[in-house]
Amino acid sequence: MSSTFARASRRLLLNFAITTLAALTLGACGAEKTNADSEQNKPADAVGGRPDAAFTAMLDKIAQSCPPSAPPEPPPTGPAETLPSGSVETLPSGSVETPPSDAIEPIAPTAGPEVELNARDWCASNLHEERIAQALWDVVEPTPTKVRAILNDLGYIDERIHDLRQSGATTRFFLDLRDKGGRLCLEGSAAGEKTVVDKCVAPATGPFTAGERKQ
Repeated sequence: MSSTFARASRRLLLNFAITTLAALTLGACGAEKTNADSEQNKPADAVGGRPDAAFTAMLDKIAQSCPPSAPPEPPPTGPAETLPSGSVETLPSGSVETPPSDAIEPIAPTAGPEVELNARDWCASNLHEERIAQALWDVVEPTPTKVRAILNDLGYIDERIHDLRQSGATTRFFLDLRDKGGRLCLEGSAAGEKTVVDKCVAPATGPFTAGERKQ
């Protein structure tokens, strides 16, 4: 009698253990599925981080002290101011100077960064030029590999670095900094203390191609 009761008790305990283990396993699977679904439903930049998001944040940080985007101001129109005919200028010594008759009137630019970049891009370009030039000035033998690494460290991603190539002791490159409808790009030549970084104009839409250099 006692032997039969003992076997029945062990059978009940075994069934209870199996049921408990199955419940725990199902609960764990459900938790894992919930976590996986939660990760999939998160934005891409929250799950793995997107270089484009970091790049855009860097552009915003650089331009945070600049004015909002606005259309480029048209060049001034109308004739340049000239002195009346026959006017003279009296110098401190008492002598007089007659303006030259062949004086050249200034011509307002009609293309290039001065007229094609908006106020925000023009301001931001100066900040980009300064930080990039300072980072490249002390580079000994600025090869494309070194220049790319420095640009990456500054937050400029490979997708925005173009035509990176070496010519003698100089490495040249372009940066596509178009953002929020702007047309800003930079043209750089890394050559130690002779490093130059200049603003340029990129197409408003479509693939990047270098535009007009700042004169």
